[in-house]
Order: sequence, then C-alpha cells, then structure tokens
Amino acid sequence: MYAGFERHSITSDGVEQSFLACGSGQVVAILHGLAGESGEFAPTMAGLAQQFRAVALDRRGHGRSTRRPSDVSRRAYVQDVVALIEHVGPDHPIHLVGQSMGAHTAMLVAAIRPDLVQSLVLLEGDAGSGASEDAVQLGTFFASWPVPFADDAAAREFLGNSSLSNAWANALERRSDGLWPRFDADIMMDCLRAVMEPRWDEWSAVEARTLVMYADNGMFTDEQKNAFLSHRPGTLRVDLEQASHDAHLDEFEQWITALKAFLMPRGQAVCDASEQSLIWR
Repeated sequence: MYAGFERHSITSDGVEQSFLACGSGQVVAILHGLAGESGEFAPTMAGLAQQFRAVALDRRGHGRSTRRPSDVSRRAYVQDVVALIEHVGPDHPIHLVGQSMGAHTAMLVAAIRPDLVQSLVLLEGDAGSGASEDAVQLGTFFASWPVPFADDAAAREFLGNSSLSNAWANALERRSDGLWPRFDADIMMDCLRAVMEPRWDEWSAVEARTLVMYADNGMFTDEQKNAFLSHRPGTLRVDLEQASHDAHLDEFEQWITALKAFLMPRGQAVCDASEQSLIWR
C-alpha cells in the first residue's frame, strides 16, 4: 500500500463499512464494482492525493466491511454511501466516482441526494441491465474457487494473470488455513440481481455535472452506450482505447488522465485531455 494511506470505518444501519483515505482537499469518493474492494483503487487515490482527499469504500459484502449483510438492496447501498459522504465531507458536496456496480450506486446517490454530489464519474456503467442467468453464472464461478488457497502462488495459478485476477489475488484475506476471497459467492449473486432493473428515471434526474467513461473492450454494446447517453443530454463521454471493463486496472494512464482532467478546472481539463488524445463528446 502507498505511504500516507489511512484505513477507517463507520457503522451505518448496523453494517460496518471500512474505507481507505489519503490526501487533502475536496473529497473524491470512489465506489468499486462487484467482488472488488477499495485497495484496487489505491493507484487512483495516489494519483488524486495532491489535489483532493481521496476516499475509497469497501461496500457492504466486500473487502473489510461486513461480509454477510442481511440487506443488499440498492436502497441499502445508496444509504451506505450517503452515510460515508456525511462522515467524510459534511460541509461541501463531493465528487463521486464509481465503476460497474459502483457506478450504478453512484448514479442513484447523485439522483436521490443531489445536495451531496457536485460531480459524477461513471466508469463502465448503465441504468441497470442483465438477466438472472448472468447472476447464477457469476455465482457459480465464484463458488468454484478452490478455497482456501494454500498460498499466493496457488491463488495466482488458479485465477490467472489478468489485471482483474491480480486485483483479486492482491485482496485475498490470510487466515490460519490459507487465503480466502473477501466476499461470498451467494452474496455476490444477490448483489448482481439487484442491479438488473433499469433505473432510467433516476439517471435522467441526475443534476451533477457528469462524465461517463466506456472501454473499447468493456461489457456494453454500442447500442447500450448510446441509449444510456441519450437519456441524459449534456453528459460528457470518454472512450478508453484497448481497455477492459476494469479499465482503472488495465489502462490506468488513460483512466487517471481523463479522471483528473474532468475533476480539475475546465480550462485545464481541455488541455490535459487533448494532450492524451482522449475522445470528449
């Protein structure tokens, strides 16, 4: 982990929420995706720390937060983020950033509590989509992990060498009998099911200045991307080249450049984005 990082926790609705923090200035809160955790955004946080107070949450059911919460509804996840914002940024609206399921949560928070969110960044997100079979397939995959892994080498041999699998391996919890993921397969299945209902009204209601980033090799089709943007005119868009759904991991320089450009004053944003040949729409 990087120097200057702090780990804190708060309790919301009986659920303990762990979060990482670093830097100083206006708060940028970051929400990871399904089966992720705050540590995967440590490089992003370090990249923001000179200008901002960067905070990354372990969402309920993930990381070092309560592992088996009784409620994994969208309402519960929204309330968790509201509690976090009120704790770390009580005096001023914050910048809210989310990836995948974290993007969906961030969008709902911005819609429901516009007073808390100054700007919104969604990486590989939409209004909600998917089928029940997707949740079952993902749950089956997570349940197939031969845990506990004996050691780091065994974990990496099974998980592979992608940017996402490396993030999972880095986050494993060491127990007396070996290494375990910081999530349970059935909880992940239930979390994913909750994101499948489209929330077009909430998306259209977002008032905050908003940037949506999509990866060339992400999980959404061109039709899905265009439909999402068309429901909220004025939304900025950046396309990340040769990136996956987890672009913050495998195309970090594109990701952090676009993110900082958006969060900085607008004149600097145009200059920085242009230098990196990013596509603003």
